[in-house]
Amino acid sequence: MSSSEIKLSAVISVHNEEHQLADCLSTLSFADEIVVLLDKCTDGSEKIARRFTDRIVPGVWAKEGARRNAGIEACRGEWVFEIDADERVPEPLAQEISATINETTADWHEILVDNYVGERLVRWGWGASFGKAAYPGLFRRGVKHWGDNRVHPSLTWSGRKGPMLKQRLEHYVDRNISDMLKRLDSYSTARAKDLRDAREIGSTANNVRRFFSRFIKCYIFRKGYREGGFGLVIAICAGLYPLLSHLKARLETE
Repeated sequence: MSSSEIKLSAVISVHNEEHQLADCLSTLSFADEIVVLLDKCTDGSEKIARRFTDRIVPGVWAKEGARRNAGIEACRGEWVFEIDADERVPEPLAQEISATINETTADWHEILVDNYVGERLVRWGWGASFGKAAYPGLFRRGVKHWGDNRVHPSLTWSGRKGPMLKQRLEHYVDRNISDMLKRLDSYSTARAKDLRDAREIGSTANNVRRFFSRFIKCYIFRKGYREGGFGLVIAICAGLYPLLSHLKARLETE
């Protein structure tokens, strides 16, 4: 298929995801091309990816923002759909994406997300940089640019936002609470490096305040209380994320 015939590119960036990559890629057949960016992969991810596409981009990236931008730049479609290896596209969402890019006059759209912890759907309470209830995953090529950060990079837009899609992406975010806590540790370590690089470590008092504001945001306003214990853990992790990042940036040397 020539570049002029490609309407939709699906792009995914991975690091050693052989245990779940095929399950993700098998849901992307509605796209005209699939682009797989392999970041420092040492497992069987490339072999699995080549079962679905020949659009492979290997390399080494130190920061998430640069990695995601490289994947987007490799896309040839008029539209780009961005997805992660732990996510799946149900058929109703695939149909809605295909219909949207043929009908919309906007430049980008958000997609609702159903998050799973193990096999349990946990819909409420996500946010504050710890999990996503929706994300801007469908956009025209050239309108979305990721910032230069290791984790949760900022976004710059040059287009017009359209209505949120109605169908939901499935996100298998954690296997259990232990995975959730490991993710908190990984996120806060990466964020601490970004804070040190920017010389914006901040104050402990302000980050203690942010613990409570983020907890309230997730547990009360985002209705995490509806999820019982899982909602409580999510709210605690969301509150701890900036505080732990600050303390690691301030007290640790690496």
